[in-house]
Parts: sequence; C-alpha cells; structure tokens
Amino acid sequence: MSETPGSRKEISIRQAQQLVDQWIATKGVRYFSELTNLAILTEEVGEVARLMARIYGEQSFKESDKGSELSDELADVLWVLICLANQTGVDLTEALERNLEKKSLRDRDRHLQNKKLQ
Repeated sequence: MSETPGSRKEISIRQAQQLVDQWIATKGVRYFSELTNLAILTEEVGEVARLMARIYGEQSFKESDKGSELSDELADVLWVLICLANQTGVDLTEALERNLEKKSLRDRDRHLQNKKLQ
C-alpha cells in the first residue's frame, strides 16, 4: 500500500486478496464454504440492487433503508467476491488482466459500431 501526504492508502487487487485472507485467518476463524459465500454474494448484490432502485430508480426509501451507503454495499460485494477468489485459488489480478485482454480483442469494434451507444 502506498500513501502520500493528504491521500488515502491505495490497495492493489492482489493486496486486497492478501488483506482479506489475513483478516479471515486472524479474526474470521475460517472461510465459509464456497456455496455459503455464493449465497452471501447473492444477498449482497441484492442489497446493492435495492439501494440503486431507491437512489436512481422510482422506489422510495423505507425506514430500514436509511443509513445504507452505496459505497459500503459495493464494498460488501467486493469482500465476498475476494473471499470466493481466495478460497478457489483465483488470482483476481491475473484474471482481470486476461479478461481485459479478451474483451479488447473480442469487442474492439463492437461497441464503437453499436448505434444504440452513439
């Protein structure tokens, strides 16, 4: 993590995976099973969807929605995604680099030619 005066710490994806793994080992006892984490990920994505529907959609906030922050809900999704990557042996840095390369090759002209995006 690098830090300059007046700035926040920046965490690489690889560092995030290490930090989550360290937290699980020292405070979380162990990872939940992969299937449990998949269910938790689904729940967390649902919480993001619920909040997005209230912030950007037509739904109104309920009392139980107050205090919810989109940044916190997105971080919850990221946390569980990192847990799943760690416990299944996926290096998210490498995976994202491969994915960007794949998309760059496969979709290099597709979006530019999409009239709906013009």
